[in-house]
Amino acid sequence: MNKALIRDAILTQLRAELEQQTAAALLARDEAISEESRPENQYDMHSQEAAYLAEGQAKLANEISQNIAQYAALPVPDLPEQAAIAIGALVEIEGGGPLYFVGPRAGGLDVNVDGREVLVITPQSPLGRELMGKHAGDSFRLPGRGAPQRILSVS
Repeated sequence: MNKALIRDAILTQLRAELEQQTAAALLARDEAISEESRPENQYDMHSQEAAYLAEGQAKLANEISQNIAQYAALPVPDLPEQAAIAIGALVEIEGGGPLYFVGPRAGGLDVNVDGREVLVITPQSPLGRELMGKHAGDSFRLPGRGAPQRILSVS
């Protein structure tokens, strides 16, 4: 599978999330500074709550922007056969589940490429920690499952 297509699908999804998150942050900011949000008495916390919400949403939008920057700069060359799993690797494990793309950020993101589910994992995730440095043919244990799994391919 073409990893550039996977990166493009990840970037498309992240850009859509950024657009949605930015709109939500702007809406919360407008709510926080609205004349209607002025406190009616010392116990009225509506504007302060809206300001906290706007701040949190702005931080999330910033984090998504950083994810986009890292994926836009991520090289995705095809790895030689028997390469060790590292950032940018596409991993298939036995059992017919999703393909796993080891990314620098945005773990848990799920994209569909050429009719195949691709799940982004990071080296910091439990599964990522198990896979990093392993090769096709190696066995590992999925977190929370007892039976060892085998890595079918790394590209």
